[in-house]
Amino acid sequence: MTLHLSKGKEELSIGLMGGTFDPIHLGHLVTAEEVRIQFGLDRVIFVPSGHPPHKEAREVSDPEHRYLMTVLATITNPFFTVSRVEIDKPHDKLTFTIDTIRYFHDHFDKRVKLYFITGADAILEILTWKDYQELLSICSFIAATRPGYYLNKLEETIGAVCPEALSNIHVLEIPAMAISSTFIRKRVSEGKTIKYLSPESVTQYILKNRLYQDED
Repeated sequence: MTLHLSKGKEELSIGLMGGTFDPIHLGHLVTAEEVRIQFGLDRVIFVPSGHPPHKEAREVSDPEHRYLMTVLATITNPFFTVSRVEIDKPHDKLTFTIDTIRYFHDHFDKRVKLYFITGADAILEILTWKDYQELLSICSFIAATRPGYYLNKLEETIGAVCPEALSNIHVLEIPAMAISSTFIRKRVSEGKTIKYLSPESVTQYILKNRLYQDED
């Protein structure tokens, strides 16, 4: 993947938004757009996870379904794109954030600044991530939070072990973060409407392919 700097611009800023996107919803999209605006990003790349190490394969929908739903949800925004870098990994290999960040770090121009967009809950666990010190050295992190959710433990947990990392972690409150994929899956399994929780194209894809309808 090649990006070209605009004339007179010294650096490009790219946001990487990882997640299972099972399914992608308006909370994800509002978060990505708000981060893009607040941090002046040139592009946000959605990266559906392949085989996340913290979840059993049976807990996550087929990668192609999740990839296609993400494409449907982002196709109308010229600043959004979707990467298959994790989806296309061999099925017997787990995908770690550090591998994805290394991939983009190596493939982009060195004048591209990377931001990894994730949720508040996840950022508090970053010290348990594989090669977290390298992660924090080659990529900035943006922790999206819902209203009323405060990262009081951020300095206590991360600052106590790796205080220099705090300057590389940014917190942004997003009202739409109250929506969750778990909530959407539960409503579908109960036969309830999910209108206005996900883009209409994603809702129709879920219904057409009967996703989540057999869950407990």
